[in-house]
Amino acid sequence: MAQQTILERLEILADAAKYDASCASSGTAKKNSLGGKGIGSTEGMGICHAYAPDGRCISLLKVLLTNHCIFDCHYCINRKSSNVRRARFTPQEVADLTLNFYRRNYIEGLFLSSGIIKSSNHTMEQMVEAARILREEYDFRGYIHLKTIPEADPELVRQAGFYADRVSINVELPTTSGLTRLAPDKDERQIEGAIAKTKSDIIEAKDARKRFRHAPRFAPAGQSTQMIVGADAASDADIVGKASRLYDNFRLRRVYYSAFSPIPDASAVLPLQRPPLLREHRLYQSDWLMRFYGYSSGEVQQVTEADGNLPLDIDPKLAWALKFRGTFPVDVNRAGKEMLLRVPGLGPAAVRRIIAARRHRTLRLDDVARVTQSIAKVRPFIEALDWRPSALTDRADLRSLLAPKSEQLELFG
Repeated sequence: MAQQTILERLEILADAAKYDASCASSGTAKKNSLGGKGIGSTEGMGICHAYAPDGRCISLLKVLLTNHCIFDCHYCINRKSSNVRRARFTPQEVADLTLNFYRRNYIEGLFLSSGIIKSSNHTMEQMVEAARILREEYDFRGYIHLKTIPEADPELVRQAGFYADRVSINVELPTTSGLTRLAPDKDERQIEGAIAKTKSDIIEAKDARKRFRHAPRFAPAGQSTQMIVGADAASDADIVGKASRLYDNFRLRRVYYSAFSPIPDASAVLPLQRPPLLREHRLYQSDWLMRFYGYSSGEVQQVTEADGNLPLDIDPKLAWALKFRGTFPVDVNRAGKEMLLRVPGLGPAAVRRIIAARRHRTLRLDDVARVTQSIAKVRPFIEALDWRPSALTDRADLRSLLAPKSEQLELFG
């Protein structure tokens, strides 16, 4: 068989990386002077967008070191029993690719993951070496996210944190039974132990930098993880509970959710169809509620339906408001920030503007309308100087009135 070109390997390994949601992907249509066929082209080649610690949206080369793997996780396209084209980069090739894309102004950094080849330690060494070449030999100052391997030696995982801005370890599935059934080579205690060790290393490094000006940085953008949705019987209530525990126990920056997608030559234990993409979106909304709106995991779980999943026709914030209507209406001129954030249609920015504006005048409904995208969604749940919802809050058909006619995958618009 002819040796694969670097472009062919890039096509294979960038496509194989798309299943990792730990940095949010988006498409691009940039082409180079060769009509999109040269190495600088980003068309279909794993350019993804992520957010830096300062809030900037940055473009990353999202690629695997290799899609060879000695593990046989049922849900993974790259498992050892999968019939897919295989490819592999050397650490030097990953570094050179990153620099080539960077010099063409297509990317600002690298997201590097990998299948497990030879052993966890060998693979982790190769990934760390790619990052080391970029940092030490090329003096690369761009963003690097490394997907670390929980089965690897803790010292190797620690080395990754000194080169990467962010590190991540996927917990894969929300329940112990699901992980045991679908990923027999993985161990929940080992995964969480590795996450805990990274948390400790991050805290230690931050403390050292407070005391010593030139102490090395360690994963300054923190760590994240990912859970697969719909590959096993875990409900949204299970997933929300797991995510909450991960945030509380390990101070994670993000938990990502990835809807299971059927794969070629799939194992018989996997579902035949992927879950609705809207289910993944509802989990991201619930995650946002816990992180930025002051909701507990228990409050989010209260709005799940009989099957333990979040409703698909309305977002979880609206579902909570409809279930606990006695909490409303909220007076926009007197309510505190915490209660205003419970109002469907009001996000943190709108709440800040309401609180700032009411210091100078008593707010009317039109004032609130100017800070929200959907005053119709807000009206049943607030009072203003010239507005009382009266019986509107308690209407039996309020859910159908407020449910979007066509879902637009926005946060809480």
